[in-house]
Amino acid sequence: MGSVKDYFSSLGSGIASLIKGMGVTGKEFLTSKVSEQYPDKRDTIAYAAPRFRAKLQFIYEPDGRNRCTACGTCQRNCPNGTISITTKTVDLPDGKKKRKLDTYLYDLGSCTFCQLCVTTCPFDAIEFTNDFEQAVFTREKLVQKLNYLPEQPGDPAPKPGTPVRPAANVAAKPVATDAEKPAAGNPATDNENKKEN
Repeated sequence: MGSVKDYFSSLGSGIASLIKGMGVTGKEFLTSKVSEQYPDKRDTIAYAAPRFRAKLQFIYEPDGRNRCTACGTCQRNCPNGTISITTKTVDLPDGKKKRKLDTYLYDLGSCTFCQLCVTTCPFDAIEFTNDFEQAVFTREKLVQKLNYLPEQPGDPAPKPGTPVRPAANVAAKPVATDAEKPAAGNPATDNENKKEN
């Protein structure tokens, strides 16, 4: 007798949930629909939330200068190497040398949009836009140079012959211990050292 009671109670709860679901479907069926004409009317459609993170960009001052000082904080804090900064050395009018930003490369294809670069930047030089239309046909186009504006006339120019080197990925040569140093007068190790140099 208990199994028949359980059968009809489960049948009743199933019918009740079916009626509830059909009520929601019927309500949406009778609601008037709104079609947004995307992508034809991009100007009038608010298609991305203001907090949506789509692409990293520089913040430029009104005179055309960016705020980046090439400190490398964003590059060090990026968890997967999305940012690559290259610096150059310039001579100031007072004779001092200064490190300056040369190229700021951003790989949109490997970015996880964690915003660690933006929150740790001490000069508020970068921000995320909410423009989500970033589709391209090749991965190479996802690597973008963010400092695309030319240098301003008042900026100091680098000296001729100043080497351009990346700010990061400069690995120091390991110092050889006494056990690893070649023995003096051994012709086999002397030839190998000459080939390496």
